[in-house]
Amino acid sequence: MNHDHDLAAHEHHDSFGAKIGMWLFLFTEVMLFGGMFLLYSVYRAKHPVEFHLAAAELNTFFGTINTLILLTSSLTVVLAIEALRRGNRKLSISMLSVTILCGLAFLVIKYFEWMHKIHLGIYPNSPHLSEFSKGEVLFYNLYYTMTGLHGLHVVIGMTVLSVVLYMIVKNPERKIVLPHASLQKVKGARVAVMSDGGEEEWRSNEIDDTVREVTITYTFFPVKDRLDENNITKLEMSGLYWHLVDVIWIFLFPLFYLIT
Repeated sequence: MNHDHDLAAHEHHDSFGAKIGMWLFLFTEVMLFGGMFLLYSVYRAKHPVEFHLAAAELNTFFGTINTLILLTSSLTVVLAIEALRRGNRKLSISMLSVTILCGLAFLVIKYFEWMHKIHLGIYPNSPHLSEFSKGEVLFYNLYYTMTGLHGLHVVIGMTVLSVVLYMIVKNPERKIVLPHASLQKVKGARVAVMSDGGEEEWRSNEIDDTVREVTITYTFFPVKDRLDENNITKLEMSGLYWHLVDVIWIFLFPLFYLIT
């Protein structure tokens, strides 16, 4: 009993440490984009008219749709976390899948938006852009840099969520029943056995001839990495990162699309 208590305390400590580490990482990300926002503010203060003219060329409709998509994805990732916390794996898998699809939709829309601008010759160091005023050139350089970096974070977030989704899908507890003659295959494992004395939990190397069969509980990944209602830390951490991606866009959207 003391061993189980110590193990639970250790897992709780690891979860707390992981959350602290994640918040520190998110703080560095905020500092990165915060510096860019500050740079944007300085240049906009110097070239307010040029920034206004350049922003008028952006597609506000696409920006609004992408904002709604990311807000929806924030909701679905929260629902995925809450569903897993309550032991509803199917709902958690569904909501997490919707979150990833929202990220994909965001990138597709951003791709078409960028391609349209590039087709018009509006991209960094292009001959056409060199004909614009200095303020407009600064605006588009910041636009491509900041939205491009944000897009990279969307890709990273989708990758992390996909790995977590894979772990949830592939890692439910599975049970197989082996006859006593097959115990050599699981020597030393913790198994539930049905003996003449009833069902007990033993180590396989402790099983004697009174055992008729054993039930082995296993997962695709190590048990300590199994994501369920008792261990949702990895999903919570990936959800926090995804929320950061959404919050950054909430700032980017008005700065570039709504200043007109």
